[in-house]
Amino acid sequence: MADQNPIRAALEPSNDAVLLRIKVVPGASRDRVVGMLGDRLKVSVSAAQEGGKANKAVCKLLAKALNIAPRDVSVSAGQTQPIKTIHIVGIDLGAVSQRLAQACCG
Repeated sequence: MADQNPIRAALEPSNDAVLLRIKVVPGASRDRVVGMLGDRLKVSVSAAQEGGKANKAVCKLLAKALNIAPRDVSVSAGQTQPIKTIHIVGIDLGAVSQRLAQACCG
């Protein structure tokens, strides 16, 4: 049976990691994994975008949602843009997909 999880559209395996395509909304009222926006996962953080604060908040939020250490989540592309690619290690693609679906939709 095919995986019906829409989060899969935002994920890509990469050597020893999983790449996650996201759209970040900084300065939101609260930190949360919102859901899919096209082929990207929309993430809102209350931190401002200056000085990398929003990037740190995104990594912390995603690490918590994935139940992994914050050091295992980093921004690999789009450091100064709302469209980012997140590099995740220490967890497989299926677990990332399932845990993010629970964080936003379950």
